[in-house]
Parts: sequence; structure tokens; C-alpha cells
Amino acid sequence: MSTINTNIPSLVSQRHLAVSQRALGISLERLASGLRINRGADDPAGLIVSERLRSEISAVTQAIDNSNRAIAVIATTEGALNEVAALLIDIQGLIIEAANTGAFSDAETNANQLQIDSAIESITRIANTTTFAGRKLLDGGLDYITSGIVSSSLADVSIFSAKFGTNAFIPVNVVVSTSARQAELQFTAAGIGASAVTVDIKGPDGIVTLNFPASMTTVDMVTQINGVSDATGVTAKSSGTGGSAGMRIFSRTYGSNSFVSVTALTDTTTSAPFPVTDPVDGSTDPRATGVDAVATINGAATVADGLVLSLSTSLLKLDITLQTSFGIGSTSFAITGGGALFQLGPRANTNQQENIGIASMQANKLGDNIVGFLSELKKGQPHALKTKTFKQGSDIIDKVITEVAVLRGRLGAFERNTLRTNINQLQITAENLTASESSVRDTDFAKETTELTRAQILVQAGNSVLAIANAQAQNVLTLLGG
Repeated sequence: MSTINTNIPSLVSQRHLAVSQRALGISLERLASGLRINRGADDPAGLIVSERLRSEISAVTQAIDNSNRAIAVIATTEGALNEVAALLIDIQGLIIEAANTGAFSDAETNANQLQIDSAIESITRIANTTTFAGRKLLDGGLDYITSGIVSSSLADVSIFSAKFGTNAFIPVNVVVSTSARQAELQFTAAGIGASAVTVDIKGPDGIVTLNFPASMTTVDMVTQINGVSDATGVTAKSSGTGGSAGMRIFSRTYGSNSFVSVTALTDTTTSAPFPVTDPVDGSTDPRATGVDAVATINGAATVADGLVLSLSTSLLKLDITLQTSFGIGSTSFAITGGGALFQLGPRANTNQQENIGIASMQANKLGDNIVGFLSELKKGQPHALKTKTFKQGSDIIDKVITEVAVLRGRLGAFERNTLRTNINQLQITAENLTASESSVRDTDFAKETTELTRAQILVQAGNSVLAIANAQAQNVLTLLGG
């Protein structure tokens, strides 16, 4: 049927041309933007997936940045601790030098004391001035805050890591089922008797040979043993009035690493001139060892070294030193805050966070209540060089050097085994997420240029066909004899 008012072929051609023009526009937009999805209508499901992937990529990228910043904080802290360690080693040398009193004048000792005082002040200054972006690192601001510690039960508490999660505080309950013991031997005789004896006294710190003349009293033997206790780590105490019940010989330290050995080398009359007994099992073995404490913390078994209890779980890492008088029983306290929280994962939850504590490096905080504190080595303090308590001063320095070294080791392990591995894993995750997001959202230029060529051809063909369709109406004029 031939009509003039309605040109059906033209309408059909216009519809197909509009479709081709839309396809051409889409191809041009995708090639210009580089994205296959520019609006929700392009691919609703793909848009949802790609937006979630973009969110995850952003979170992972920020977690990588957080880990790198944490490494910078750790590096700054460790650098300051390196200087503290160097100063402590210098102090140790000065104490040992001053102990050489036979070849060292009072003026030289005073000069050494000045150097020690200056070094200790420098350590405190480092503790107060080490900062990262305004955050102080070694003044105790990153240490944990505790409440309710009973000093008569716990001599020292060192918290290395605590994850609070959604809790406002962490309760810590310590239950001791076996108390730590010193190594001990008992000599039940009152004095040596008729024969002299030479005895090796050996302990954790070394061995000394003592000569006990005939008829030496127990009190005199105790005096000799205690006179060399700094060399052996062994002390003695008389039993009964005037040593009438003999004496106890025991290690100064507690635990399985402590021991006492008493061995007779010579005698003139008997095969057992210096009989000793282990009070625990009644044996006559001349060597006895101490006992480590057995305890639980929050229901978990601890690793004990004498009086020191160590716990390491995913939520809590700490060392607790028991008082020597604690015995069997329980005590509790709470961790109420503090620590340095590092967000290392793409989600803000406990599994993707690490919380570590950095103790204060101030001189009056370095050390403990048992050995002593670094500040006690300054002039006018209990263990200044003038007091000639070189053994105690050396013990304090050894304790503090170990304390600083352990902290550096923990920070180094945290950087190496946690932060760096976390960065490596997150970088792999970011690569895979980016590849997935790209496959969903980015333009495939090889495919899209083909679609562009097809759309261009269809538009050109559509324009030509539309022109022909519009011209068909003029053919009706031939029927009118036009």
C-alpha cells in the first residue's frame, strides 16, 4: 500500500538509526573515559560489584600506608633506644673501671661519677624528647595503664601487648599453685669438729674454694660463705641459737636455673666430712636446684623462670614477677588502657589491629624493685660509685641493658614479622582486587573499537536508508501523472 501521510519505512529507519546512534555514543564515551561502566544503566550489577571492589582497594591501600607509618614509628623508637643502649654500655664500663680501687684515685672515681650522672641524664632526656609527628614515644605515654596491683604480691609487671577489643579494660587473674623456691642444702652439724675440711661452694655466679679449719663454728662458716656470695650467688644462714642446729646454704635467686653445690675436697678422718641434705627430698646429694613457680594467668598456663611468669597469647603478652613472700594463692589486677594501637588491616576490628606497649625509658623507671633502678647509680644515691657497691651497680646495669635489648628485639620482631609481612600480603591483595575491579569496570579497547566501527557503519547505513525511505513518498506522484 502506497501512502503519503504515513511513511512506515521512514519510521523503521529512524528507529534503527537511533539505536545505532546510541551504540555509537556509548562506544565513544567508553573510549573517551576508559571505563566500560560510566553510570548505573551501563551495567547495574557490575556497578555494585566494582564499587565494593573500589572500597576494598581504598581500605587495603590505606592499611599499607598505616603499616608503613608504623614502621617509621618503630624505626624512630629503635633509633633512640640504640643511643640509650650505647650510654648504658658506657656506664657499665665506668662502673667496672671504678671498681679497680687499688689503681684508681678518688679524683678519678669522682670523674667517672660525673660521666655516669651525665649519661643517666641524657637517657632521661632522650626518653622525654623522642617524638614522631608530635607523639612522644619513650616517656611512658605508650605504656599500659594498670590498676589494682598489690605490691606485696607482685614485684613487677611488664605488659608487652594487650588487645582490648570492645572491652573497656582487661582483667588479669594470677593463680599460683606451686611457689618458686631457692636451691637449698642443709648442714646439720654444729661446727666442723675435730678435722679440717676444704670445700667447693658453687652457685649460679661461680665457684669458690673455702678452707674450714678444725673446730670452726657454724657462725664462722656462715660468715665465710656470705663473704664470697657475690662470686658464687650462694648465701648461708645459721640455724638455732649460735648455729647450734647447723646452717642453711641456699641460692640467692629462685627457680630451676638456680643451684647450690657443696663438695668436700679434703679431710683427714671421715669419708663424709661435710654432710649436707636436701630439705625437699632428704637426699644427701651435694647439689640442689631451685623450683620454678607454677601458675596460670586468666586460666592459661604460664612459662615460669623462678619468680617470673610469662604469658603469650593472641590477646595478652606480659611478664609478671612474684614477690618472694607470695607463696601459693591468687591475686588480680586490671589493664585499664594505654599501649600503641596500630590499624594494620582493611577492617577496623581486633583481628586486624595490633597493640603493643613501650615502657618509659626514664632513669627512675629502668630496672625493677628487686635489683634496683638506674637512677640509683647517680651521685648521692644508694649505689653511687662512692658507696663502693659495685656488684649491685653492675647488676642494675645488666638488668637495664637486658631490658632495653629485649624492647629493641620486640620492636624489631614486630617490624619484621608483623609489619613487613603485612605490607607484602596487602600489596598482593591490592593487586588482585585492582585486577578484578579493572576486569569489571575498565574498557576493553580492542573490543570497543570494533563496536565503534560497527556503530559508525550502522549510523552511516541508517542515514542512507532513511534518505531512501523519505524519498519513497515522491514515487506516488508518478501515479498522478506528475
